[in-house]
Amino acid sequence: MSPSATSEAAVASSSPPPRDLSQHYSIITKNRNPSKIKAFYKFARIPGISNFSGGMPNVKYFPFDTLEAQVSKADRWTPSPNDPLAETSTTTKKISGLSHATAPSGGGLLPDPDFEATSARITIPKVLNQPEPALKLDLSTALQYGLSEGYPPLYSFVRQFTRDVLHPNVPYKGGPEIIMTNGSTDGFSKVLELIVDPWYADVHPVADRPGFVCESFVFGNILSQAKPHGLQVVPVELDSQGMLAEGPGGLREVLENWDPKNGRRPHFIYTVTMGHNPTSGIQSVVRRKQLYAVASEYDLLIIEDEPYWYLQFPAARVEQAKARGLAVSQAEESYEFPKKSGFDFIDSLVPSYLNIDVDGRVIRLDTFSKTVAPGCRLGWITAQPAIIERFLRITEATTQQPSGFVQSLIAELIKGPQPAATVAAFNALSLKDKVIFSGWKMDGWVRWLAGLRGEYERRMVLMCSILEENTFQLKQSTPVRQTDAEWGVITKTRLLTFDWAHGGMFVWARIHFENHPLFEAKGVDIPVLDGPTLAVAFLIFTTHAPNLVLGSPGNIFSATPEIMAERGWRYARLCFAAESDENIESGSRRYVSALQKFWRIKDVADIEKLVKELPTS
Repeated sequence: MSPSATSEAAVASSSPPPRDLSQHYSIITKNRNPSKIKAFYKFARIPGISNFSGGMPNVKYFPFDTLEAQVSKADRWTPSPNDPLAETSTTTKKISGLSHATAPSGGGLLPDPDFEATSARITIPKVLNQPEPALKLDLSTALQYGLSEGYPPLYSFVRQFTRDVLHPNVPYKGGPEIIMTNGSTDGFSKVLELIVDPWYADVHPVADRPGFVCESFVFGNILSQAKPHGLQVVPVELDSQGMLAEGPGGLREVLENWDPKNGRRPHFIYTVTMGHNPTSGIQSVVRRKQLYAVASEYDLLIIEDEPYWYLQFPAARVEQAKARGLAVSQAEESYEFPKKSGFDFIDSLVPSYLNIDVDGRVIRLDTFSKTVAPGCRLGWITAQPAIIERFLRITEATTQQPSGFVQSLIAELIKGPQPAATVAAFNALSLKDKVIFSGWKMDGWVRWLAGLRGEYERRMVLMCSILEENTFQLKQSTPVRQTDAEWGVITKTRLLTFDWAHGGMFVWARIHFENHPLFEAKGVDIPVLDGPTLAVAFLIFTTHAPNLVLGSPGNIFSATPEIMAERGWRYARLCFAAESDENIESGSRRYVSALQKFWRIKDVADIEKLVKELPTS
């Protein structure tokens, strides 16, 4: 063992174990026992045994002889710089595509590569010539009943990636474990089953109502999942770095001033810290430490949902400063940890809560939805081993492992070409040892992630550059006297305020409806044209030709009805991810054009007509 490895082993052995947090478990979670059927499987793995005990169908009758796909090579997309300030030459800017002024033609986006030349073919056979069942890596393994943790080749790769690359500095003894899920929605559903006893208004007293903390603006599907459990949504204010730890509306203030008459004090936090949906903020390590300290003090679990974690955009602060004629600020902080991932791209990203999780109170949700495709419905949970064991019990009795088709294809895709010796070493292991195998090469998968970040970052820069040019409406007055003909007064009305997206897939725009000429005007069918009314009218107006563009209204992301009524209507979320390259530019220009035109509407009747188009159900 090398001196460095010895040193790391010593540090790991001296780390404290994670805390026992079983007080957070729901009653049903506490009552779950290991599956007796699954426990019996170990005997079926005895070499040469004739297994008459199970209920598995015969592999011969699976109507698939192979699974084959033509897939992208890892280097199809061009990465963007980890440190934009270090990229100073015009040539480099052209290659990265980040400077709107110097980028290639096409509006700042790079031309598509040769898809045929940047693709490869993968084939997964039905059966390999391998007599020992435990050593088979084929469709007979992937499509058969299997381990609830996940398909061994995929599980072992993701486990190694999680422990050694993403989060090599987890401070509790032994480090975290993982379990595969059917995506983050499934992951959060299992979190709710793990830690929430349902509450019903007609059955339980108000004082027993459970609750959870989230940002004041949050992805609506989380609320849809939480509310049927009777959970009370407790919003905390946020800024460009996400949830506030201290100060008015911050986490500490909310918990310190909690009134038990309103229910039990919240016992977990739900948060998206990287490319927050919908506000696109990135949470610094300093802020994480502040929030973690409060969570530890009040014994809250932290559910860290990170679908956009790899989409952190260092170009945002640089390009925003340049566009606004400001000095480019340095990175907010240094967040040095003892261990590196071995990849510059990964080390450049703001690290997860897991790296400061001394108590073992962080449950992280990851997904392949944004890095491969949403339809694959595949992800994983990372947490301390005792919590993962409880997730395993839930999985055994509910979804079982994710689709074998999906797992096998994703495994081949993200592993990419591996050295023959690595594959041989994996194949030589027992099934038990396969799941903890840690010899995979990660280079291809990390390169793919870096390329994706580059593509989405360039899209962000393009959209934000166009928005930046249209944040104001300029109007020149007509001189009253002939002697003033050479002079005119230009008025400047702010229409839009936004931060360039520091991560994720969205721009969160504040639209200043209070500056509209008809704001608070008396209507005919509508008593007063207030902010919410103008927001609805603008939403409908953008869908009319020639505008033909649609953003998400901010009110659908409001954590509570009070926030929706107070300020949700002020915002719109614009996604730069899904549209075609051409539409990123043309659609963004149509959006700001619609904004300018909407401000020229002077007739109350026109606003009322637009509002009437909104469906009532």
